[in-house]
Amino acid sequence: MHVYQRECRFAPINETDRNLNMLKRLKAMLPSPESIRANRWLRWLGPLMHHPKLWHFSRRGIAFGVAIGVFFGLLIPVAQIPFSAAVAVAMRANVPVAVGSTLISNPVTYGPLWYGSYRLGKFVLGRESLPETEAMQLLSRAQQEAGKAEDSPGTIKRWFRQLRSVGKPLILGMALMATVSGVLAYFLVSGIWVLRVRWVRSRRLKERGPQRVMESKGP
Repeated sequence: MHVYQRECRFAPINETDRNLNMLKRLKAMLPSPESIRANRWLRWLGPLMHHPKLWHFSRRGIAFGVAIGVFFGLLIPVAQIPFSAAVAVAMRANVPVAVGSTLISNPVTYGPLWYGSYRLGKFVLGRESLPETEAMQLLSRAQQEAGKAEDSPGTIKRWFRQLRSVGKPLILGMALMATVSGVLAYFLVSGIWVLRVRWVRSRRLKERGPQRVMESKGP
C-alpha cells in the first residue's frame, strides 16, 4: 500500500487528468444514482440503495456489474433493470454499470441474439420442437413487438407466448449464452483493469528513472 502511495505522488499530472476524464465520460454514459433510486421498480430496495460500494468505481464492482448486466440482458427479455439492480445490491456490485450493461439486448439486437440462442439450443439438444420456418416467423414477430413490449400487459403476454412457442431450444440457448457471456465479461473487464493498472505503474516507474539518476548525480 505504501509503495503504491509513493508512486501516486510522482504520477504525471497529464496521466492523472486523463484517468479522471475517462472516469467522467464513463459516468456520463451511465444512469445517475438519483434516476436509479427513483425507478418505480427499485423503490422497494429503499435504504439498501445508499450503500457506498454500490456507486464506487472499483475493479471488482465494475467487473461484477458488467457480468450481472450482461447476464440478465441476455437471459430475460423484460424487467432486466430491476433484476440486475437487485442482484448488484446483493453482491455489492456497481449498480449503474449493472443497469447500463443490460442494454446489450435492445430492439436492434433482439433478433440476432434470439436467433443465435435458438441455434445454440437446437445444437445442444440435437433436435427442434417445431419446424425451422415456423420458429423463424415467431422470432421475427416477437422482434417486431419488442419495442412495444413494456407498453401494456397484453403486449407482454403476447410477446412471451411467441417466445415460449419456439420451445426448449430458445430457452436453453438463452440460458447458456447468458451464463457464458456473463462469466467472460467478468474476466475480460478484470483483465483489462489489471493490465491498465500495470501499464500505468510501469510508465510511472520509467518516468521516475531519469529523475533518480539526476538526483544521484547531485549539483
